[in-house]
Parts: sequence; C-alpha cells; structure tokens
Amino acid sequence: MKLIPFLSFNGKTHEAMAFYAQVLGGRVTSEMKYRDMPPMESTEGCGEMLPETLDHVAHSQLEVGSAILMAADSPSGPGEGTTTINIDVDSPEEAERVFKALADGGEIKMPIAETFWAHRWGFLIDRYGKPWMVNCMKQP
Repeated sequence: MKLIPFLSFNGKTHEAMAFYAQVLGGRVTSEMKYRDMPPMESTEGCGEMLPETLDHVAHSQLEVGSAILMAADSPSGPGEGTTTINIDVDSPEEAERVFKALADGGEIKMPIAETFWAHRWGFLIDRYGKPWMVNCMKQP
C-alpha cells in the first residue's frame, strides 16, 4: 500500500507541478487534461464538465526519487488548498475493503467503481472530515 498526497488547485495545477518539479529536483511524469479523458458513463457526475474547465488538468503526477505527488484542478468538490490522501492498493478486493472501512461514518462522494485508469477508484470524506481516494490502478 502506498499513501500519496493529492493536491487540488483551481486552474493552476500545471504551473504548480512544474514549480514543484523544479524546486524538488523531480519531474512531472504524467499530465492529462479533462478534455482528453474518455467518457466515464459508469461514474455518475464525472462527465458534467463546464466548457471553461475542459483544458484544466484532470491528473498530474510528479516523481522525486521514490516519492510521488499527485494533483488536479478540481472543478467541483474540494478546491484550491485541499490535500487528499490517495491510497494505492494492489487488488480490487483490498480497495473495496479499505474504502468501506474509511467510509464508515463518513460521506461517499464518488462510489468505488472501475474507471478507465483503475480497477477500482472511489472518493470519500471520512468521519473526521478528511478527504480520501482509494485506487487499485490498472497497469499502463
């Protein structure tokens, strides 16, 4: 299991991640804009983008040695200044177990489900008000 900080910005992800890469001596290893994402029919709410947000960053990953930092521009939900903990696990079963446990007493924002990038992905706010994402990534 890996715990990965996930930063939210309002339209400044590209700029921020390039800055962090320069300062920390790392490199941005992936970046995808919302307009480049395939349709996500099975994930309610993900396909409803405002035209002015289509060129915002949907996912960015910065690697510094073995450390990873992820970020995105958040058109809805937690906004600029929010940090979410992203948990990366090895199996869909483990993703569902961890998601269910963290969601107990909290609020599910995006139910855990398969996406184009993950065997399972879900987003929730735990009982203490902290945002979490649970991922079981597909191999590229």
